[in-house]
Amino acid sequence: MFTKPRYTMYFDGCSKGNPGPGGAGAVIYDQNQEKEKEKEQKEIVALTEWVGVKVTNNYAEYSGLRAGLRSALELGIKELLVCGDSLLVIKQISGQYKVKSPNLLQIYEECKELSKQFEQIEFRHVYRDSNKRADKLSNDALDLCPPP
Repeated sequence: MFTKPRYTMYFDGCSKGNPGPGGAGAVIYDQNQEKEKEKEQKEIVALTEWVGVKVTNNYAEYSGLRAGLRSALELGIKELLVCGDSLLVIKQISGQYKVKSPNLLQIYEECKELSKQFEQIEFRHVYRDSNKRADKLSNDALDLCPPP
C-alpha cells in the first residue's frame, strides 16, 4: 500500500442509455508538482476517448482505465495509484471479484496486462465527488461522437 504516491490516476466512463453512446476519461496527477499558488497536485495528462455507439457503462469505465494505464506507461511511470468510482471495476481489476460478463473479459485482460508492467500499482475505490475531473472528461468524450 502506498504511503504517499507520486503519481495518481483517476478514470471514469459513461454510457447514455446503457448500452448507448459511451465515453471514457482519465487524468494523471503528479503529487510532487503543485500548481502555482495552490496546494493541489499538478495535472500532467487529461484523456478523453469516444468509446462507441452502443456500449455499457462498465465497458466505458474499463476504457477509461485502459487509456489511463497506457498513458502512464508511455510517460515512463513505474508506480501508480489508480482511483475510480466504479466499485465493480476496482474489485475486478484488484482480483476481489471475477469477471463474469463476456463483454468485459477482453478489455479486463488488456487492463491486467498493462497493470503488470508497473513496478507498483494500487487500485482504490473513490466516491463520485472525488472523481469529478475524470467524470467530466468521460462526458466530454460524447461530443467526439462521429456523425451517423
